[in-house]
Amino acid sequence: MKKYLGILFLSAGFLASAPASAALEIQSWTQPDGARVLFVANHAIPMLDVSVQFDAGQRRDPAGKAGLAELTVASLTRGVDGGAQGALSEAQILDGFADVAAQQHAGAGQDRGGVSLRTLSSPAERDAALTLLARMLAHPSFPQAGLERDKALAIAGIREELTKPEAIAEKAFMSAIYGSHPYAIDASEASVQAITREDLLAFHREHYVANRAVIAMIGDVTPEQAKQIAARLTRDLPQGAALPALPAVAASKGGETRIAHPASQSHILIGAPAIQRGDMDFFALTVGNYILGGGGFVSRLTDEVREKRGLTYSVYSVFSPLAQPGPFQIGLQTKKEQTAEALRVTRATLDKFLAEGPTAAEMKAAKDNLAGGFALRIDSNAKLLENMAVIGFYKLPLDYLDHWIERVRAVSVADVRAAFRKHVHPEQLSTVIVGEDAPADAAAK
Repeated sequence: MKKYLGILFLSAGFLASAPASAALEIQSWTQPDGARVLFVANHAIPMLDVSVQFDAGQRRDPAGKAGLAELTVASLTRGVDGGAQGALSEAQILDGFADVAAQQHAGAGQDRGGVSLRTLSSPAERDAALTLLARMLAHPSFPQAGLERDKALAIAGIREELTKPEAIAEKAFMSAIYGSHPYAIDASEASVQAITREDLLAFHREHYVANRAVIAMIGDVTPEQAKQIAARLTRDLPQGAALPALPAVAASKGGETRIAHPASQSHILIGAPAIQRGDMDFFALTVGNYILGGGGFVSRLTDEVREKRGLTYSVYSVFSPLAQPGPFQIGLQTKKEQTAEALRVTRATLDKFLAEGPTAAEMKAAKDNLAGGFALRIDSNAKLLENMAVIGFYKLPLDYLDHWIERVRAVSVADVRAAFRKHVHPEQLSTVIVGEDAPADAAAK
């Protein structure tokens, strides 16, 4: 569902003002309607990039309606209600963006859902594109025909994913580590079939509200123009009531799940919930993870599992922070007959890292690489826009990017050891194996 709907998403006075004192010069303010705005002026090219995000991600899907968040945001371009400006069809919306060479995207992840826009900054083209975007956000018509088409395509995507061992493994992994928490719930054919037009209307009414909007902007406009644009984007959005609290993420109980599959290789995932956005251990975990399995060919997992033993083509580890503790995950594929050995080596490598931590030489290499590659994370307006959206949505400091390298450089061996021991507990790690269907070998335990 997630992978498939990514295709559907392509379409192409203020209360407070707090400019950051850092080099990126993010200005931030809160509008009277409660929307938070982050803005960076960039006059290098005549373009404007805008993102509008809401607490409207998949974790907000109601019981039995998994997939609703994704279908709602995908349906924003299917039609716009009438009024003084008149109704618009899907074709008219898409043509409207194309006529002014604007690109519009929409999507929903685990935590957030929303839209982004890239447009020329010249007044006529910019105003036309922003008018369309504001109308889409505030007055989607959610035509039944469009919903039925999207549901049929989404279900076809779900059926296809259920044949792929990597997709099966990912679904089973999230279920294993999150149990009944919303992070574990994925769209199914039944849940998508159950979604109605009334569900889309209700989800939009509850979650696409001005007081929970986070607007990020970067481009060729002045601060005063940015304030006018932001106010325009949320002007017709309603105010929303407080959302119900989500359940806490429970500590994973660990264990092993084996799912038979005719694939020639076993697909293995190991992990548990670990860290949420804003946790200051993020930098120690980032440096340590580069050494463990995030650094590609220079990581320990690659050296032990691939280079020394030839058990896999690739192996990785990653931390994915979310609003609530997001997963730590190790992933690899191996021949079925090598499953037990690959598991043994992977677990032994992790255990040794947790017990001893990295060496001074590994730390220097990791920090040099991460610091040296940081520019690639922010080398375009699109990348900066996403970083600003993350800063705004998760309430990170405005100078977060400016101090990123400094905080990476400050990480010590002791910091890495302490952070990994705090957030990664071997007894809580769940293991999912798709493909290897023989009884568990003692060596894998």
